[in-house]
Amino acid sequence: MTTSQPVPALAVAALPAGPPAARPALLPAGQRALLAAALPGADAAALAAAAGLCWLAAGRGWLTARPVSLAAGPGGLAVAGYAGAVLAALAGSGLHRLRICPRTCDQLGRVLAAVLAPALILVAFLPGRDAAAAAGAAAALVVTARALACAALRAARRHGRLAEPALLVGAGQVGQQLASLLREHPELGLRPQGYLDTIALASRLDLPVLGPPAALEQVVAEHGIRRVIVCFPRGRDEDMVSLLRRCRDLGADVCVVPRLHELGITAPRGCLDEVWGIPLVPLRPRPGPAARSAKRALDLAGAAVLLALAAPLLAVLGLLIWLGGAGPVLFRQARVVRQGKVAQILKLRTLAERDGSDTCWVVPTFELTRLARWLRGTHLDELPQLVNVLRGQMSLVGPRPERPYFTERFGREIPRYDDRHRVRGGLTGWAQVHGLHGDTSVRERVRLDNAYIENWSPWLDAAILAATFGSLVGLRRPARPGTR
Repeated sequence: MTTSQPVPALAVAALPAGPPAARPALLPAGQRALLAAALPGADAAALAAAAGLCWLAAGRGWLTARPVSLAAGPGGLAVAGYAGAVLAALAGSGLHRLRICPRTCDQLGRVLAAVLAPALILVAFLPGRDAAAAAGAAAALVVTARALACAALRAARRHGRLAEPALLVGAGQVGQQLASLLREHPELGLRPQGYLDTIALASRLDLPVLGPPAALEQVVAEHGIRRVIVCFPRGRDEDMVSLLRRCRDLGADVCVVPRLHELGITAPRGCLDEVWGIPLVPLRPRPGPAARSAKRALDLAGAAVLLALAAPLLAVLGLLIWLGGAGPVLFRQARVVRQGKVAQILKLRTLAERDGSDTCWVVPTFELTRLARWLRGTHLDELPQLVNVLRGQMSLVGPRPERPYFTERFGREIPRYDDRHRVRGGLTGWAQVHGLHGDTSVRERVRLDNAYIENWSPWLDAAILAATFGSLVGLRRPARPGTR
């Protein structure tokens, strides 16, 4: 057996010609829809069956002393509401994501928690025994339906059906091992199309190198890639961050092989994926329309309530500012509130009219009155931005918007600064509750802002709002006055 020398130069295969729209996806649209609906459909069917059994049992008097109709009235609404809450809990917990290795046992605890926790809805409208029976039936049917769906999916894949095109980012030892395992185990449902890497050992690879990692978006779009597995590509890991973020926008499911993956990982098995013993960490998908609509609804409700509660305080502060003679009570300033969007945000005035406010980073303390220093220290001068939230220009929680001059400058100087503009700017944010406002490190703000976007949840928003309220009432030490 002869050993060939590695190719020292960049090995890049020519990409197929033609625009992405002209190239058919390797997995037909109908099969993609079937895969996407496999687990949600199984859950919905199981919950519908559980509701039917509940209504039948109540009507026949199997659970209660006498027959009771649930077809109308609060009992029927409670059952329907419970089913909807369970579906929302399963989706919100990421349990509708189809794993590469679909096993019900790995996620059994999380599934049961998502099914049983909303049972409080039933307890409020049904007798305790009926509510317990309905929740138990729902749990049993959901677990059974999921197990059957996974078994049917594995059987279809073994026969060469429903296989999704996959891309391996990294042509090293782990990448080649994964490619071999995916071919040997068709029940995993992935058909590897090739590698992305900067240097390829061409003589040792049995799949083409479709380009360097920088071509990730192009390859995913042109080859209809549904799964991307990142396994130690050559180069800097930080260079992959922005590429993978954009890749998720194309609808691809992205998993990362953790370094030292032979060791145990503290994350629950139900939150991981697997290829024949090699663990994969799935990246969180971009929040969908439902999540964005929910966040916007909370912004509207929260801003309306807060503005109504703060109206008397704003009136008093406005009067004090007007008596101080610094100028108009409200101060308007252009800020970049989202990618490519600039809005005039509102603040209570803490300085007299001056030139260069859009390019001045730090305001000298001696220019501030005692009232202005207090307003900036407590951040009460930001309260008028609740109006910007109601207008849809900002969110209650998000990266703090910056002036266009500094946005352009920081975008050139700080890696991934522009990534924080993926969402609306916020009245408060994850960086601010860590004390990063005013004349503090912008690099640290960027890191925390992007971490907030990647890990967003309603609970994280609630925690940030609670921490912000704590600083306002003096439970946390306020930071020094900062930028204009």
